[in-house]
Amino acid sequence: MIKITVTPDCGNAPKREFLKEINIAFAKGNSDFIIESVTDKIVWEIIGDKIIEGKEKFTDELEKMKAEKASELILERVLTHGREGAVSGIMKMANGEKYAFSDFYEFSGAKGAKVKTIISYVIRI
Repeated sequence: MIKITVTPDCGNAPKREFLKEINIAFAKGNSDFIIESVTDKIVWEIIGDKIIEGKEKFTDELEKMKAEKASELILERVLTHGREGAVSGIMKMANGEKYAFSDFYEFSGAKGAKVKTIISYVIRI
């Protein structure tokens, strides 16, 4: 079971809740939820590593990541404004490794709930 810690907020921001749920889905390996949450032309750039373009390649990448199990997710900040959002935190893996991350999201529209782009900064700590 994964331990989830989220900094409390006002609870009145649907996009913030959506980004929390996406990050929890990443930690739990719930690729179905994530895939449903992105556009067909999703672009995911993992800075210093790779750029994944399109839902098919995005899905393949998520499947590869399932092999690495998380033991804890700490979401320190979840911010949204209009068509953009950001999440930062720490992911602790079952093998003992820890990663600090910041993800920047662009939505398909100001009211749209689909993610169009993700830019991820990940640092092993």
